[in-house]
Amino acid sequence: MQSKILIIAEKPDMGRNIAAAIEPKAVNKRTHLEGERYIITWAIGHLLGLAEPDHYDDKYKRWNFEHLPIIPDDFKLIPNAKTKDQLKVIGELAKQCGELVNACDAGREGQHIFSLIQRHLRLKQPVKRLWISDLTPETIRQGFASLRDGSDFENLTKAARARSEADWLIGMNGSRAFTTKHNVLLSVGRVQTPVLALIYDRTKEIESFDSLKYFEVEGHFAQQETAYRGMWQGDRFTDPKKAEALAALVKGKQGSIDSYEVKDTKEYPYKLYDLTLLQRDANAKFGFSAKKTLDVAQALYEKHKVISYPRTNSNYVTEQNIPEMHKSLDMLKGSSYDALVQNANRALVHKNNKNLCNPVKVEDHHAILPTRKRASNLSADEQKIYDLVVRRFLAQFYPAAEYKMHTVMTKVEGELFKTTVKELLQLGWKVIYADQKKEKPKSGKGKEEDGEDEEETNTPFSVDASLPVTCTDALVKEKDTQPPKHYTEGTLLKAMESAGKQIENDELREAMKDAGLGTPATRAATIERLKNVGYVQMQGKQIRITPKGRTAIELIRGAGVELLTSPEMTGAWERRLNEIAGGKAEDHVFMNNVIRFTRVIIDKVRSQPRAARQAFEPGEAESAGGRKGAKAAAAAGRARSGTGAKAGSAVKDGAKAAAGEAAPAARLPDCPRTRCGGQLIEGKRGFGCSKYKEGCSFVIWKSSLGKTITPAMVASLVAKGRTNKLKFSGGDGAAFTAKIALKNTETGELALEREE
Repeated sequence: MQSKILIIAEKPDMGRNIAAAIEPKAVNKRTHLEGERYIITWAIGHLLGLAEPDHYDDKYKRWNFEHLPIIPDDFKLIPNAKTKDQLKVIGELAKQCGELVNACDAGREGQHIFSLIQRHLRLKQPVKRLWISDLTPETIRQGFASLRDGSDFENLTKAARARSEADWLIGMNGSRAFTTKHNVLLSVGRVQTPVLALIYDRTKEIESFDSLKYFEVEGHFAQQETAYRGMWQGDRFTDPKKAEALAALVKGKQGSIDSYEVKDTKEYPYKLYDLTLLQRDANAKFGFSAKKTLDVAQALYEKHKVISYPRTNSNYVTEQNIPEMHKSLDMLKGSSYDALVQNANRALVHKNNKNLCNPVKVEDHHAILPTRKRASNLSADEQKIYDLVVRRFLAQFYPAAEYKMHTVMTKVEGELFKTTVKELLQLGWKVIYADQKKEKPKSGKGKEEDGEDEEETNTPFSVDASLPVTCTDALVKEKDTQPPKHYTEGTLLKAMESAGKQIENDELREAMKDAGLGTPATRAATIERLKNVGYVQMQGKQIRITPKGRTAIELIRGAGVELLTSPEMTGAWERRLNEIAGGKAEDHVFMNNVIRFTRVIIDKVRSQPRAARQAFEPGEAESAGGRKGAKAAAAAGRARSGTGAKAGSAVKDGAKAAAGEAAPAARLPDCPRTRCGGQLIEGKRGFGCSKYKEGCSFVIWKSSLGKTITPAMVASLVAKGRTNKLKFSGGDGAAFTAKIALKNTETGELALEREE
């Protein structure tokens, strides 16, 4: 008699779904289902984990710095006490079967769960892999008809193991080192620490930001029946009197159209959701945490079976998904989306649509799609997430939105005003969101307050460049430069995905996906961990760092292990894990590098002075921007060192560096304004005077004369009156060389000095 095949699913619901599809008459035996050919059982998440240090040696029960680093020759596995009975069931069932099917989630963590069970129970049977993206009966049956050999996923198993063991080495050693050194429980992690560093650095940016007041002039124009607005083109005014004078100069005067351009543009549908984009939109629209969105999406996938596998990092589908998308569209007929389905153009969803179908950009799983199963009995939160997925899906069946972009340059009294009008021609896919205009998903191309208003209109717009224009009014608008915003979970997820790099361009965002902090499946858990260990807290939607979180980053950087806080470096590690999964890198090389870095952490922390306990506590430290903690750490170091002024000075400098303060070499020059006595400080959009509140209006704008002004250029402008030679591009495209000169030391006005 032929022995049966044991199927190991990741969770009970998944096991029951599989049984219903391929063994509908299977008998339910509580811990498993048994049919004629298959026995279906399941893990319950992670049944096994890496052993704590005290399983290697009793001495590790006490946290002692002198026992570090802890680097096992071979990592031990320990069953989860709560689920060890299910692990035993799997072992007993495996003895009855001659073949195994790994039916855990089709991703790195699902592969890891199965491989730990296989390793711990020493299962020697041949393995097949079920690799599917949704749990509808049709997909499950298709998956079993095309099972892959388990050896095809050997590299993915290596990557999963390397990720787990690297996290153990950094987490166990880093946490014990900083905790025992500073006598406060400090959690350190390969991913969580650089994410905390992102939040810390953003907080420091906000705290050091000095708002600069400026003034813009908005002209109102009329030509026959057409009225429009335009913004004055020139360096921003810091003196309101000059802005008022300009407004008075042009108001009521006749002008002309200096130039008028009209360009047809199209906006194509937003890409399909990957998990991170879904979490970002749900956070922005509903205030959902990343974890909540993942949990709801997982329920839609596992319990309701109405969406495909949600833990994906792809926004694209393959050719094989196109027919399924058409069937899912048919499923939506007669639903609340019926009107949108009736107007959908099926011909737009085809294999040559590269904005949608791009097999090269689908690794493990395609983008999140609704399945062919009709949704019913969804909770309110489930309905919200399902609605996001369905609308993003339906948008692919609609044409691009079409616009005419009108750019008008109006000249009055020699002064230029720019107008940009976006005239809607065809709503296209945006009809999907027509009932949600105030809350429609963002394109990801946030517009800065750059003084240039873009006006959208549904009515025809045009001007005649040959006819005169009247400036009917001119308004002076007072504005302030704005600091960066605190992270929300949505914006933090975006930063994690791109390893902290500010990336708006979709193509670059795609390229950075393999180098993010964590994976789509783990990012929510990382954010939750930062909350749980007391490093961050929520204020509304904003993530705010706590004194403990501040001091943790300052101590880690102060110890000289900045690499541990580096989003880019940790992102590069994640890329290497993906390369291991793809067979392009060796796991043992990666692990050797992690071990080497672990030893560096211990060596660096060993020589670090202990921080004062109050550095971790709320109170003054919170309102003082965390400086109290850094100063207390420095004071404690000086008190213990007893080595005189030089040692104390070195510790103080180290504390400043840890607190993110600028080194002396980076100090900007004094304000050049006559008898001012202030110092130039860097804001988000310019370099202004520290005495701006006392009336000093000196400012050098970062974006000037077609160049980005740097601190080094500011230093040169103040000291020498001009920069070094720079290359520029003329209006005709011809290049020329020039220096930027400080034309007016009272205002900061700049001018070009062209080479003859």
